[in-house]
Amino acid sequence: MIARTRRERLHEIIFEADTPVGRAFDVGLLVAIVLSVAAVMLESVDTIRAVYGRELILVEWIFTLLFTVEYALRLACVREPLRFASSFYGIIDLLAIVPTYLSIFVPGSQSLLVIRTLRLLRVFRVLKLARFVGEEAVLRAAVRGSMRKILVFLGAVFTLIVIVGTLMYLIEGREGGFSSIPQSVYWAVVTVTTVGYGDIAPQTVLGKLVASLLMVTGYGIIAVPTGIVTVELANVRNTRVSTQACPNCGAERHDHGASYCNRCGAHL
Repeated sequence: MIARTRRERLHEIIFEADTPVGRAFDVGLLVAIVLSVAAVMLESVDTIRAVYGRELILVEWIFTLLFTVEYALRLACVREPLRFASSFYGIIDLLAIVPTYLSIFVPGSQSLLVIRTLRLLRVFRVLKLARFVGEEAVLRAAVRGSMRKILVFLGAVFTLIVIVGTLMYLIEGREGGFSSIPQSVYWAVVTVTTVGYGDIAPQTVLGKLVASLLMVTGYGIIAVPTGIVTVELANVRNTRVSTQACPNCGAERHDHGASYCNRCGAHL
C-alpha cells in the first residue's frame, strides 16, 4: 500500500501539471531540454567546439543522465511500462537519450540529440493549454479527413508535371538544356512550385509560353490543398481535451470528463 502510494505520488509529480510540484517539475524539464539542445547546437560550431568542446560534451552527458533517470522514473510510476514505452511520448523520451550512448560506438551520432526538441510538445500539458490541445486534435482530424482528396489532387499534379516536362523536352531539346525527360520533369517541378532556381530555362518562344502557363497554374495548385483542408476544418466539430495522464500507461489527451483511458481502458 505504501509502495502504491509512493508510485501514485511520483506519477502525479512526473505526469500531471495540476499541482505546484508537478508544474515545477515539467517547467524544469522543459528548461533542461532547451539547454541540452542549445549545447548540442553550440558543439556543432567549430570555433566554439575548439574552445569549449570538453565542457559541452560534459554538459551533454549530464543532461543525458538526467533524462535517463527521468525516463526510468516514468516507466516505474505507471502500471504498464511497456504501454508507455510504446506510446508517442515514450518513444520520443527514449530517442532523446539514445544518441549520446550511441555516440560511444558511432562518433558523431550525438548530433541526433536535436530530437529532444520534440519533447517540447509537453508544453501544451505544462501550461495547461487544453484548448490548444483540442485545436490540435481538430487540425489532425481535418488533415486525416482530407488526405484522400489531397492524394488524388497530388496524383493529378504529378501527371501534369510529367506531361509538361515531356512536352518541354520535345520543344527545347538538348540544345536548350533539357537533356532528358527526367531533367525536364525536374524543371517542371521547380516551376510549378514557383521556386524557380533558374539552372534550366526555356529559350524558344513556344517553350516560354508553356513555362508561363505552368507558372500561373502553379499559383492555383498551391491554393487547392489549403481549400480542401479548410473545408474539412469547417466540418470537424471542436472537442475539448483533458490534460490528465493515465496512471496505467501514461497516455494523455483524453476527452474532457472521460472516466477511462482511451488507450488502455484503465480508470482515470
